[in-house]
Amino acid sequence: MEALAARLSRLDSEAEGALRVVMFYDTLMRRRVDLPALARASAGLAECVAGIRLHGTGRSIRISHDGAKASAPPSPTPTTVPIVLDEEEIGEVWLERVGPPISLDELLLERLAIAAAAVVERYGPARTTMADPALVELVISADSDEAARSRALRLLGFAADLPIRVVAVRSRLPLDQVGGVICPARLVKAAPLADVGVILATAVDPARFPAGVRAGIGAAGSPDRSWREARTALRFTTSRGPVVHFDDLGALALLAHVPDDVARDNADVSAIARMAGNPEDLETLDVYCAAGSLRRAAELLHLHHSSVARRLEQIGKALDIDLTDPTGLTRARLALTSWRLLDD
Repeated sequence: MEALAARLSRLDSEAEGALRVVMFYDTLMRRRVDLPALARASAGLAECVAGIRLHGTGRSIRISHDGAKASAPPSPTPTTVPIVLDEEEIGEVWLERVGPPISLDELLLERLAIAAAAVVERYGPARTTMADPALVELVISADSDEAARSRALRLLGFAADLPIRVVAVRSRLPLDQVGGVICPARLVKAAPLADVGVILATAVDPARFPAGVRAGIGAAGSPDRSWREARTALRFTTSRGPVVHFDDLGALALLAHVPDDVARDNADVSAIARMAGNPEDLETLDVYCAAGSLRRAAELLHLHHSSVARRLEQIGKALDIDLTDPTGLTRARLALTSWRLLDD
């Protein structure tokens, strides 16, 4: 590799230089180098810091031009190119050059990204997250027989003896990115199905979901049941509670089975629907129901408790519910939740 890099340094023609860059990475790929060796060779060729990062594992490699691990702080504006495997962005490569990029930097990074994808495919540890939707549907469908479900799980890479947890997701972020974040160290597969995304994993960390993602998490066990639970939990998500675990719903999950026409005909739910045109009152009631106390609600709303008390008095009159009474507060919570399920 050093000899090839030395020959490259003697080339004057940009076209010949581009050809030599391609040959350089072809040689590295034939030698089946790992990611650290790939970063080290790239840094030596570029004569600056080269980096490789994998999204799914959080692994990051930065090597300086002399082959040592880079100790200086990362460049604030490195030149980056995504690593793509099976049409999924699984990471990125970059150069941290002092001064403006040189003419061959773009080609070098493109070839580095291709080589990094080949290394990941060959050795791991990252795996592509996006899966064939048909296989995912076989796994979560209640109509699938166990033989077909087991075969689909094997094709997706899951061991037969591991319980699968299913997550129903609504997100503007790519599903592979969400899956890689919530399950960084284990196998995770994702696929879009109709109006909702599906993530399959053996373990899920609810605290790791990115901002703006709504997610319902089913219990581990039978994937078809976990999927039903995940869809139900997703309906209970809100902007203040964007991630809901089905197991945490308890008896509240029964509200999801109330027929829509029955819920609409309920006087408390109808009153909430009429009040929904006033976002301020709706937020006040929502926060109060979640907080369970006037002072805590005032803290969350950043208002004086007397102002919140006046609002709640007016809201209680509009709903014909005494919100200071425990029974009244329970009625308001159930009505608000039922109305949200209708609005879903």
